[in-house]
Amino acid sequence: MKRHTSRALRAGVAAATAGVTLAACGVGAEPVRNPELSDGDVTISYAWWGAEARAQLTLEAIELFEEEYPNIDVDPQYAEWGGYWDRMATTTAAGDMPDVSQFDQIYLSSYADRGALLDLSGVSNILDISALDERILETGRVDGTQYAVPLGGAANGVIINTTLFEEYGVELPDTSDWTWDEFTRAADDLVTASDGEVRGVSPFADSFSLGVWARQQGSEVFDDEGVALSADVLASFWQRQLDWIDSGAAPSVDHIIETTGATLDQTDLVTGRTAMAFIPAGAFIAYQSAAPDFDLDLVNWPSGDGIEPGFQYPKPTMYWVAASTSEHPAEAALLIDFLTNDTRVGEIFGLDRGEPANPAFTEAIEPDLDDTGREALAFSESVAQEMGDTPPITPNGASTLDALLNRYTQQALLGETSPREAAEGFINELTDSVRAVD
Repeated sequence: MKRHTSRALRAGVAAATAGVTLAACGVGAEPVRNPELSDGDVTISYAWWGAEARAQLTLEAIELFEEEYPNIDVDPQYAEWGGYWDRMATTTAAGDMPDVSQFDQIYLSSYADRGALLDLSGVSNILDISALDERILETGRVDGTQYAVPLGGAANGVIINTTLFEEYGVELPDTSDWTWDEFTRAADDLVTASDGEVRGVSPFADSFSLGVWARQQGSEVFDDEGVALSADVLASFWQRQLDWIDSGAAPSVDHIIETTGATLDQTDLVTGRTAMAFIPAGAFIAYQSAAPDFDLDLVNWPSGDGIEPGFQYPKPTMYWVAASTSEHPAEAALLIDFLTNDTRVGEIFGLDRGEPANPAFTEAIEPDLDDTGREALAFSESVAQEMGDTPPITPNGASTLDALLNRYTQQALLGETSPREAAEGFINELTDSVRAVD
């Protein structure tokens, strides 16, 4: 693996100029239909984000692919999250997007609408996605076209530091069927029992949590027309957090803002400053690995009267996409097919990129999972029985969703504006951003 490691490390630190946005004009080429694999030597580029541990796993999968297809050389490129998207915007605007890329749901529509992504139906002679569930495949479509292959889909859960509850003698309610009142009571009781040393809950932190909250209220963040979120629902999202802060169940506003964007090992849940938080289920293993001295549990959200089942949904952990400008679409499709269907890849990746979308991958890795991995899969299997319809993906123009949510959340929590006024401002700004690209 030596010849790949140095190239990947160089790519990992080659951050492009920050703040570059994808050009508004189309960057794609003519549609591809049933391309043929080359008999000659071919080089394709393959980009992903992640830390060094993921890079080593991915390089191992690349070596396996190249052994299987010796005429194809894969040029690996990776970076951390922020630098990755700066680089992606720069290369795509220049018509030099990597042949195959790891992608996120929040950017899928914007790149697809600008013609940067390959329509994968045109390479169905090479790429087989029939093993994936229709509900998860739907999350890789934009206007009915399959531009992306999901690696997996995970619900949002409540992570609980059970060690802290046991240490302070606070009994948790039955989390298989708990209510918001029971959740809040448990958080308050822990604060009282610990004399304020431990807070009960870290407030909601991202748009995934907002999406589940909205669905509990019978709403959605987006629909097929654009922004669907009501000001009442968003205001209630922030009011719930303010209630926890005011009661002491959550940390102070100043502390919450100071720790926004903290690395995983510095989050309140991992350091034991709070005992419950809302996380994508795919992150559970990373949390447990970062907090080896604590026993963590992962359970479904509280609900209660008036909340209908089906509020959970499988949010894609990430995708594989191919560039519409690729000079080797057949080989790009072959690499995606290999990453999607070869169970040896599943065994290499394990749960690093979340719980697999391909059931054969899950079957392949289950015998070697540790207790944490088994718990993550058990949670997904239990929640899968209660999942509702998959919501529309983030539309073009709304890739700033999390940044906007963070800004307006701070305004609401600091009392600079009321939750209702913040909600109206957020919805108006997000709606204007989506309409600007229509």
